[in-house]
Amino acid sequence: MKKQIAIIFALILAISLCACGSSKEMDDTASAESTTQSASPDEGKISQSDIEKMIVGKWVKSEIDGRPVLTDEKSVFDIVSTTEAYTSASHITDEGDPFDYNQKSIVDINGNVVTITTTTSEGESLIHELTITDISNSGFTANRKFTRTTKGTDPLLIEDTVYFVKVNDDYGSDIIGTWEGHCTSEGSVFDDGQEHRWEFKDDGTYVYYVKDGDNWVPSENTMNEYFVAGNLLCFRWIDNGKEDREWWDITVDGDTMKWTAVRSNEDGTPFTASFEMTRVKK
Repeated sequence: MKKQIAIIFALILAISLCACGSSKEMDDTASAESTTQSASPDEGKISQSDIEKMIVGKWVKSEIDGRPVLTDEKSVFDIVSTTEAYTSASHITDEGDPFDYNQKSIVDINGNVVTITTTTSEGESLIHELTITDISNSGFTANRKFTRTTKGTDPLLIEDTVYFVKVNDDYGSDIIGTWEGHCTSEGSVFDDGQEHRWEFKDDGTYVYYVKDGDNWVPSENTMNEYFVAGNLLCFRWIDNGKEDREWWDITVDGDTMKWTAVRSNEDGTPFTASFEMTRVKK
């Protein structure tokens, strides 16, 4: 009799433990489902506070949809605070894009969306709506909606994915002076085998010289304006009644200056052009 009672007690205990385990598993499952269901839909999104901590600085457009940006198509955002920036750009098209340096812009940050609004000196409205998907102290990636509105025309909308790199150098004062050098990208359209000379003045103008025998003489080009935005040099000139412009990535190390730029051949393939020059002592 005692043996039967012991067996019955053992069965009751086993059933009780199984029930408790099953209940715990159900509770754990329910808890996991509850956690999953209550997870924020913004989980993984870059926070506004992170953006505000890292967005200040000079940013150069480097890639569009995974492809390198040609140097002549670059632009610069100098973001000085979470509400203010200065934009520099110098694209040239048949429509006559502006030659703008340090155009004051308004910055608005809402979540992970950074909107930069610029009104150019020609009265154009340029709006960059940047939904940032990744950011660090050296670069950020964003899905961009770019709207350009020119007086008398319908707005132009471009949507793409852009990558910006941060630049810490600014050669605006280092470039002042006279420089002499030559093309170092052998076989490129810039490789003419000649020495070249530029004199960059502190009023935003420059003089380009050509060699006449043993003497340097100013070219007949007119307008001759330039600016430096971070590590980018942009200049424009008029030759035989036609305006032209160039962007160059530059470095200045003492009395040595180097220029590089990604250009496009007529067939669309890219190539890199380069110059190296030294400062002319007075």
